Parts: sequence; C-alpha cells; structure tokens
Amino acid sequence: MSIDRESSVSENNTAGKGRVVILSAARTKIERELLDRWCNSAEVPADYRASGRPDVLDLDSRVLASTLSDRTDDPLLLPVRVVWLPSERDGARRARFSDVLALTNPRNPNVLIQKWLVGRSSDRSRIVVAAPARLEDLREQLAAEEHGRVPDAASLARYVTRRAVVALERAERAVIGDRYKVPRLVAAQIMDQPSFRRRLDTIATDEHLSRDEVDARARDALDELVAVQSRLVTDLFTQAMRPLHTSAWTVHADDSGLESLRELNRTHPLVFLPSHRSYADAFVLGSILADHDFPGNHLMGGANLTFWPIGPIARRTGTVFIRRSFGNDTVYKAALEEYFAFLLSKRFNLEWYFEGGRTRTGKLRRPRYGLLNYVANAIRSGRVDDAMLVPVSITYEGLAEVAAVAAEQTGAPKKPEGLRWLANYARNQQRSAGNVYVQFGTPLSMRAQLAAGGDPDLSDSPAEEGAGPDPAGQEGTAPDPAVREGLQRKAMQKVAFEVAVGINRTTPVTVNSLVTLALLGVRDRALTLDEVRAVVAPVRSYLDARGAPQGEVGLLDHEGGLAQVLAALTDAGVVTTYSGGDQAVYSIQPGQHLVAAFYRNSGIHWFVNRSILELAVLFVHEHPSDNPVLTAWYEAKNLRDLLKFEFFFPDRDTFESELRAEVELLVPEWEWGTPLPSESRALNALIEGGLFMSHRTVRSFFDAQLVVAERLARKDPTLEVDRDAFLDECVAVGRQMLLQGRLHGSESVSSELFATALELARNRGLLDRDDDSVAQKRRAFASQLLAVGERVVLAESLDVSNRKAER
Repeated sequence: MSIDRESSVSENNTAGKGRVVILSAARTKIERELLDRWCNSAEVPADYRASGRPDVLDLDSRVLASTLSDRTDDPLLLPVRVVWLPSERDGARRARFSDVLALTNPRNPNVLIQKWLVGRSSDRSRIVVAAPARLEDLREQLAAEEHGRVPDAASLARYVTRRAVVALERAERAVIGDRYKVPRLVAAQIMDQPSFRRRLDTIATDEHLSRDEVDARARDALDELVAVQSRLVTDLFTQAMRPLHTSAWTVHADDSGLESLRELNRTHPLVFLPSHRSYADAFVLGSILADHDFPGNHLMGGANLTFWPIGPIARRTGTVFIRRSFGNDTVYKAALEEYFAFLLSKRFNLEWYFEGGRTRTGKLRRPRYGLLNYVANAIRSGRVDDAMLVPVSITYEGLAEVAAVAAEQTGAPKKPEGLRWLANYARNQQRSAGNVYVQFGTPLSMRAQLAAGGDPDLSDSPAEEGAGPDPAGQEGTAPDPAVREGLQRKAMQKVAFEVAVGINRTTPVTVNSLVTLALLGVRDRALTLDEVRAVVAPVRSYLDARGAPQGEVGLLDHEGGLAQVLAALTDAGVVTTYSGGDQAVYSIQPGQHLVAAFYRNSGIHWFVNRSILELAVLFVHEHPSDNPVLTAWYEAKNLRDLLKFEFFFPDRDTFESELRAEVELLVPEWEWGTPLPSESRALNALIEGGLFMSHRTVRSFFDAQLVVAERLARKDPTLEVDRDAFLDECVAVGRQMLLQGRLHGSESVSSELFATALELARNRGLLDRDDDSVAQKRRAFASQLLAVGERVVLAESLDVSNRKAER
C-alpha cells in the first residue's frame, strides 16, 4: 500500500523483493546520529533487517532523483524522522511563551539544545516511522494520476518525497495529537496536479498568455492563499487569544456533538459554518477544538484582518486570507478553487462564516454562496466524493462590541481594524459578559443536499415538482449553460437554507434574550420585577412546550435571579434602573434599543410562527368568513411572504405542518381541517393563555417595511432608486416617524432592516421602471403594512402579561 496509508510489514516486505531503503528526514547532525543509531539497533523490526542493514537515503527530491529512478529491485521505502516534544506541563505537551523567551522552539530545537536534550531529557525526542510503500507501487500510482504518462526521474522523486512527508505527518500525529494536523508541500502538490496544469493550459490559450506567465501568476496566487501552519505559533496563538474570551464568558460547549463529529471526520472532511456575532467567534470555537484535540480548521478570512501582527500570525495558524474581490482574474480563481479541492480531498477541515460578516441585528443574515460554490465544484468535478456541512450556533449572553454594531445601523462609520482597534477590543473583553453557548447542528451531506435540490450534475430529477420539462431538451444533450447555472444556483440556495435552519434549531434562548424581549415590548415604559416576570413566565412555558433549547434560564427560578440579570444588563448600559421609589423599575436605556434588540433577536426565530398565527387569527376575527381556517391560512402565507427576507422559512408543506403544531399548542382539542369549536375559540385561547408574541418579536420588521413602503410610494416610479441614498433617507425619515409615534421603538430605525425591506420590495417588482402599475403596487404595499401594524397594536392591547402588575 502507499506511504501515506496504513500498511502492514508482511504485505510490503514479501520474500524476493528488493532491499529496504530508509528515507531519513534528518535536518541536523544530531538527528542523523539518532537515526543511524536506530537503524543499527534492535528497535528496527526484524522484517526490515531481513536482507541486511537497510540503505539510508536523505528525504530530498534531488537526492532521490539520482538514486531511485533507475532501480529495478523494487525496494521498500520506509520514511523515518526524529520528533522533538515540548516539556510535559499539566499533563500536556504544548509550547509556551517561556520557550520563546529562551530563544528556542521546543518542536524544532537548534543543534546545541538537541545535544543537551539527548543527554539530559530523553523523553523529549521520538523516532517516528511512517507506513512503508514499494517503489514500483508509487511509480504506478503516479502514472495513473498522469493518465498513463511515464514519469521522469524528477517528477517521481517529487512524488515520493511528498508522499513520504505526508506519511510522516500522519505517523507524527499519533505521538503529538490530532490538533497538529497540518498540510505540507501544498503549493508544489497543486502545481503538479494534472487537472490544474490542464486548466492553466486553457487559461493561457484563451487569454493569449505565455505558459510561463500563467505558471508564475498561479504560484503567486498560491503563495498568497496557502496557510503556512506552524505548530509553535498555533500553541502560542491559542494561549495569547484565550484571554479574549475566557475572561469575558463562561463557555458551554456541545461536547457530545463534537465527539460525533470526530467519528465522522475519519471518513469525510468537515466544513464548519458558524453563526457570526462577534470577532471572538473564531477564538471561542478554535479553543474548544484545541481542548478536545480536534484537528484545527482552515479558517477562511477577509483581507481586512491581514494587518500586522494578526495577519502574519493568523496565517501560520491556518487562516486563509481571500481577496474580497478578484474580478476577472481567472488564474487566482483557478488557484483558489484548486486549493479548496486539495484541502477537502486530504480531509482538512474548513471554517467560515457564511453570512458574509457579523450580524448587525442579532439574528442570522442572508447567506453568501461564494465559498460554498467552491466546495460544490470540488464534488461536481469528482475531486472530492463528499463534504459534511456542520451548522454551528455561537450565542452570547453579552457582547461589548454590540454598541458599535448598533451605531453602524444608524449611519455611524465602521471603524477600520488595526492595532489600536485590537487594543481597544482586548480591553473591552476584560469585563464579564455571562455565558457563551456553542452547539453543533446535525451534519449535512453536501452531495445529498445538492442532489435533493436538483443540481443538474448530481441529480437525475428536476429540482422540484412542476419544475417543467428536462432542461436538456432531449435525452443525451447537455442543458443550456444558463439553465444549468440557474439550477445550480437554486440547489445552492437550498443547501444554504438547510445550514441556516440547522443553526437556528440549535440556537438557545438566553436570559438576556428573554428580559430584553419583555422590556422592548412596552416601548419606553418601565416595568417592575413582577411585571417582567409576568411577561417571561408564559414565554418560558411556551419554549418548554416547543422543546426549544435554552441557556442558563434556570437562574430565573432562583431567589433574586431575575434581579441579578437586570442588574447585569444595567451594568452593561443596556437597561436603566430607577430605585428612588418604593420598588425598582426597569426600562431600556435611552439610545440602547438596537443593542437590546440584538440580544432579543438571537432567539427570535423560535417565536415567528407563533406571531404569524396570532396575526392570522386576528385577521379572521376582523374578516369573518364561511371558512375561517382557509382565510387564516391565506393570511399566514401573506405574512410569511412579508417576512421571507428576514427569516428562514421552509417549503409550503413544512410551513403548514409547523403552523398545525402551533395551533395544537393553542387549541389542543382542535383538529386541523375541521371547523373551529366556535368562531372566537382561537382568539379566546390566545387571550386566556396570557401569551401574545407578535408585538414583541416581528413589530420592528413590519415597522421598517412601512418606512420603506411609504418612501417608495412617494417616489416617481419611472426613476431609478439609488440604494445607498434611499437607505439614508429611510434612516432620517424613520427617526421622524419615531418622534411622531408612528413607529413603536427605535430598534425599527435600522439600515439593516431597511435594506432587507428594500430587497422585499425589489422581489415584488416595486423597483421596476417599465411597469405602469408600479405606483399602484407601491401604494397597496404601504396599505398592507399599515393594516398589519394595526393588528400588531391590537395584539398588544389583548396581551394580559403586558398589563401592569396587580397591586
């Protein structure tokens, strides 16, 4: 078997075969002496010494090119290396800053320290022996990769060297742990890939460039992309960054989920796709993986974080910095795509934040598809059989950076990252902010998801029922490129949707989410402890009935627990407390509504269907009909359509099933499809249950949509809408409407919410310029939102828990 796969000695050292050749990866005189001593010792397995003392060659492609290519005895190649280990401290062998201060790398000590270690600390060195392989087997495997072309001496030597290095890395991890799985000779392997060389040939021909120029550009792109991982820097970076989250949060990790992923990773590469709420996300997740000896991820990052010293250090810990835009640079795109395929084919795990940036509102943003497409292309091309997508929910009870994020929503400029920014960020992390919860969702097979979504390269059936005729037109012909691209895009959207749903399903509702939910629902009125408790109690009962994950909400059951949460929010500047009367009262701090909404929105997706049901029931009450169930269903679909750019809704059948579940919670005795026990039974159940959620959860989104709708209705439909200027206008007018009392709270005045509302308008054709009915559609859109807003106000008035506590 090959060098970089497990093999037994008996399979590879049968009688009559050539001698054993030890490929020595010695870097110093001391390491050569250690390996020579090992070769002459009884530690070498008898099978390897059967034909006398093994030959020893340096593991160097230049040496191997002149010594192996002409051999006909088919030797068994046995890679060996000396591994140096840090001192054992607290049961672990990791490099520390004290090692660096001593001007040494404990994983790669200089000759003098190696000599000292051999005499004084023999436990600090190990001889690592990789799985062997026959030279002729390697020749055949290289020829197969080259599609039958007989390899020359140089290419054979490079191939043997790469396979030996990879095999030694695998054997070394058995000694040092999976955490230190790092790729080697990446750029060289990619440049030697026949498929990549053919792609560069095509680019050179199509763009009338010399092959040497294309090769040079490809090497430059790979040098820019490939993460140069260092085990020493990984250890030190983990130690340096750990205080940025350990001093701020108590981490609660899904250990059982991680162990399941470890088993899956033995056969598949994993793509971790976490929610993105903080700059600390990567540090929190990376620390959890390190603590569990999990292979480190290749983190895909943006060029905004390449500043010194973070950029160079992060690159040596597995961060891949990708250009934000590379336009028509086909060579860079080819190199990036090949790098993705290489990492996945070698089962290196990837990580990125598929929302494209940190959430500005606290809930998931719409996903970006660019990097997912590279994974899909690796599967479509056959370079990778499959990759498992891992939804990861990272949820914080408190975040120091939310205030800056909230300010950006009302027009404040984003502060550029740099040393000063990093220093301020580190200083802000010194204050305790509660808990952070990291949960791993059910892994998704990328291949299976694409096939189910109708990807033309992976599925034999249309994407969905009623999708129309075979896009190929007739059997045996290829689909039109535009049609193929459209089907691929639709399949990718469905994949991203499933990832987002997986994140939401594992995102817990936190205590801060519950408390801000209560306080934001009453505008600027202050609530007593009993009034806050009256709001939170039925919400918790609802979450329990839904089986929704919850954070450390048991704190609220303890004496003084709720007061403790409110005190922490007051200390963070989110809540203001007035204690001058006979009892303390609490309200959102003026100017902090967007910050409070951020915390509320982290768990808001658990209440969207409930809110839609409430508003649909109220619609039926206002518009009696012979078939109230059908009327309610149609209105629920209308509301779903209004919110489809804000939340991740399933297909129509699943959505109907979810609404049935909501009705069963509300009126357990009622069966779907049968008449209501009485026309007002559902409404009475809402009132008696003491739980109305629509005015607490979706009001800010409808209010933001109303601002956009009314601004559009006032504009000439024949003129193009300038997006940036329009959003600035909405922020200004939104503030006016807030002062007039037309909007419930300032969390509605958000450029982020206005932007998604504008996308909804575009989706409805309200930004078209060649349609005579656009002006009328805009007015109808504004009227629809006014009516929805009135029903939200009605829901608020009916909410028993929203009334003042009894004296």
